[in-house]
Amino acid sequence: MTGMRTQPTTVAQALLSKRFLLTSWPWRALAYLVTTPILVAFASVPLGFLAIPWLVAVHVSGQGNVPAIAIWFLIGAIMLAAGGPLVAAPLGWVERRRLALVDSRPLPKKAWRADPWQWLRNLYTDPATWRECAYAALFVTVIPLAYGSVWLLIGVEAILLFCPFLVGAGEGPIAFGLGQLTSAGQALPYALLGLILLPLVPYAWSVLAALHAIVARALLQGADTDQLRAELVEVSRSRARLVDAFEAERRRIERDLHDGAQQRLLGLTMQLGLAKLDTAPDSPAGKAVADAHDQAKELMQQLRELIRGIHPPVLTDRGLPAAVAELADRTAVPVSVDAALPGRLPAHLEGAAYFVISEALTNVVKHSGATRAEVFLRLNNNVVEIDIVDNGHGGADPRGGSGLTGLADRVAVADGKMYLSSPVGGPTLVRVEIPCLPAAQ
Repeated sequence: MTGMRTQPTTVAQALLSKRFLLTSWPWRALAYLVTTPILVAFASVPLGFLAIPWLVAVHVSGQGNVPAIAIWFLIGAIMLAAGGPLVAAPLGWVERRRLALVDSRPLPKKAWRADPWQWLRNLYTDPATWRECAYAALFVTVIPLAYGSVWLLIGVEAILLFCPFLVGAGEGPIAFGLGQLTSAGQALPYALLGLILLPLVPYAWSVLAALHAIVARALLQGADTDQLRAELVEVSRSRARLVDAFEAERRRIERDLHDGAQQRLLGLTMQLGLAKLDTAPDSPAGKAVADAHDQAKELMQQLRELIRGIHPPVLTDRGLPAAVAELADRTAVPVSVDAALPGRLPAHLEGAAYFVISEALTNVVKHSGATRAEVFLRLNNNVVEIDIVDNGHGGADPRGGSGLTGLADRVAVADGKMYLSSPVGGPTLVRVEIPCLPAAQ
């Protein structure tokens, strides 16, 4: 649908709206600003206590006692490193929830551990904790200065608006700028100026809240390390399940073609062969049957090649080196195979390695212009190393649609890595590394 407007999710986005002052965002930003000094006061007390050794270091610096300065500075650093996370973690917990006032986007929240000892151990090893410490340091130093400038602006605006009432109430002359206001008439232009500038005040505090929210999100958005680790494990497991399911489906298709379509086509070929024997070779019917028999045999050969491409039986029966050797014999360019594997590999890794080599040799035939190729298979430190080298013209580029992107994707599914060296003029080297453990013999 066209013409639809998305609702702003942050005060920074809302500031760009023409109807900003008519929305709730200015008041949400004001609530965010008003509650900030309370938290600053609570956080400043423990952090100030931890920083006392640094204050002592500053005091003794006037005496020129360098060793004492270094000792007090080191003590302060140790105290802040030990106690800072204990202050920053609760502050971060509160700030992640308070941020919803000015930023409605979901933010990962660190969970408190049921086991306090586990929570304490994770506290000092989680990178998110030290980002919280950085935020706490800004929270009690830089943020009060920034807030002070906005509160000063609001105070000046209040004086502009109410100075006629202050002068008229008999409070006496009011010093304003370089002069004094002695009557309500003199103060009236300042009140008018304050009235004109009044709509800008919500923009000022909203801009400050938006900047504060940007800093807070940048430092506090890190998700819990355990949560990320669990998600990564689940992604790895789901990818492994997809690979297994894909391999099982490939084998099912190969079995159905072999036991179903191939057997029926074989029966048809035999019947055509018998019919060919029963008809005169020179008759029109005999020629038609002979042509049909030849086409059936050709189709049979193509079907066998298709089945072998889906999952070669030799890969299951004799392993990866034998399957690669058979593949090399069928490749249009001469291919030499040097395989040094100590034994059978896990079935899914043998399948992944085989099809990587198959696709790489297909690329050699289609795109390289090579007259020969070599395949090297090694197992080093539980990593299958595959090198495919050809003497073609080189210049292979994954962005050129040569199949290298799909090859890299297939390698990534097996949790492997692919490297390419293909200077113009050749030779081209495709190196694939797939981690694995040898299967039990």
